[in-house]
Order: sequence, then C-alpha cells, then structure tokens
Amino acid sequence: MSIFKLKINFEEAGKSPVELPIAAGEDVLDVCLDNGIALQHNCGGVCGCSTCHIYVNMGMDYVQEISEKEEDFIDRAIRPRITSRLACQCVVLNGNIEVTIPDQSEFLGH
Repeated sequence: MSIFKLKINFEEAGKSPVELPIAAGEDVLDVCLDNGIALQHNCGGVCGCSTCHIYVNMGMDYVQEISEKEEDFIDRAIRPRITSRLACQCVVLNGNIEVTIPDQSEFLGH
C-alpha cells in the first residue's frame, strides 16, 4: 500500500498546519478524525451534507474525481471555490495533497 503526505492548513486563527500520512484509498475526513482534527461531518461521511467542505490547494490530480452528487452538496457549502471538495469524498489515489479546512465555527449544519 502506498503512503502519501496530507498537509492540512486551517483558516481558524491560531491553528498551525500539520502533515499526516494518508494511504492510497483513504479519504481526508477519516485521516482528520483519526488524528484528532475536528472536522464537521453531520451526515457521518456518506456524501449527504456539505459540512466536511475543504479546499484542495495542491494535488487535485491525485484524488478521486468529483461526482455529480458531491458537486450538488458543494454548491450548498459556505464560500465554495473551484478547488472545493467534501473531505469524505476526497480519496487519495496516488500522490501528496495539501488542503485547507475552513473555519469550523461558521457552520450552519446543512
């Protein structure tokens, strides 16, 4: 199994970036939760809401392609960008990635 690097930046003030190992086939949400990083996931990580919304800064070519269902939920996220993904659907395939987690204090919980 291939292991890659996941760099996580935080919009929330006072939180320093972290680097974590992520295996091919793992999603960003699970790695965050396994490492004590609080990332909202109201639907339980099944692509049923927009609360695990993140931005992929580098490595978009190394993650699973976005589905129509995921695109629909990203449209409901707070401040979506072209680089937006849902962490539960952001599965690493074959390379290092860098993401930014939006400030988690702003969630309305859809």
